[in-house]
Amino acid sequence: MIMSDTLRVLRALSDPTRLRLLAVLETEELSVNELQEITRMGQSRISTQLGQIQEAGLVRSRREGKRTFYALVPEMTPTAKELLTAALKGTKVMEFYLGDRTNLKRVVAKRNDLAQVYFDQVAGRFDRSYGPGRSWQAFGQLLLRMIPPIVIADLGSGEGLLSELLARKAKKVIAVDNSDKMVEFGSKKARGNGLKNLEFRLGDLENPPITQESVDLVILSQALHHAVNPAEALKGAYRILKPGAQIMILDLLAHQFTAAKDIYGDQWLGFAESDLLRWLEDAGFRCVEVGIVAKEESPPYFQTLLATALRPG
Repeated sequence: MIMSDTLRVLRALSDPTRLRLLAVLETEELSVNELQEITRMGQSRISTQLGQIQEAGLVRSRREGKRTFYALVPEMTPTAKELLTAALKGTKVMEFYLGDRTNLKRVVAKRNDLAQVYFDQVAGRFDRSYGPGRSWQAFGQLLLRMIPPIVIADLGSGEGLLSELLARKAKKVIAVDNSDKMVEFGSKKARGNGLKNLEFRLGDLENPPITQESVDLVILSQALHHAVNPAEALKGAYRILKPGAQIMILDLLAHQFTAAKDIYGDQWLGFAESDLLRWLEDAGFRCVEVGIVAKEESPPYFQTLLATALRPG
């Protein structure tokens, strides 16, 4: 290796962003879109840095349809390999490392999930093309009728709109909220609608007032970001689920709309996918899946995450 090549490699390894991308590519070939999903960096920034890494001879690219995939060069010169190995060891103590590894695991699993790929394609077509009588509202009504007769806990239920819908098919729905007024309002409305299988209880997310191992499904719909300690709330959900039962979480992707704390009383400005995945696994859940399922088209452009997981049987 001539000196200019050595300097080029050292220059490529001197930037934290380029190191971050190299650390992600260490074990997996990835597209720019996948690198975006893992690191949450902008596409132009990633592409620029990849170009410099490729120029230094550390990564290679290949085309597959409309996508370009990047991977580490399999056969580097001994000097380049030695420098890269030393640099990658250093990334393991950097703050981005654990989150990126968690997101890498999730992205690779999503790539292999053909059902998710198909849903993404269908959702895109659905939004673009009109069909008489075809709407998300209609699909929601159809799917609601598929709910089996199970016991559901709606944690952080608010006034209980979702709980009311679920109670029309479920065996029993227990709606938990930490507001006296919400519980009183929801209880009164449930009685008025004749929903005898819908019960409102006063309690918090971290320690829901529900018997352990008594629930078939826990739902946290835009509620987790109100928890003081989200990780503890997921442990609380784990305790009340029966073995083999499921948790479903809808919440916001991490955002910068700080006014949400004053306007909506949010404790957290959304969550990173890696945080939800890690907290669920730490609570004992398995078969964890986390992904973005909706994106708003107007400011502040909130994005919605759906996380699902199972309590082992």
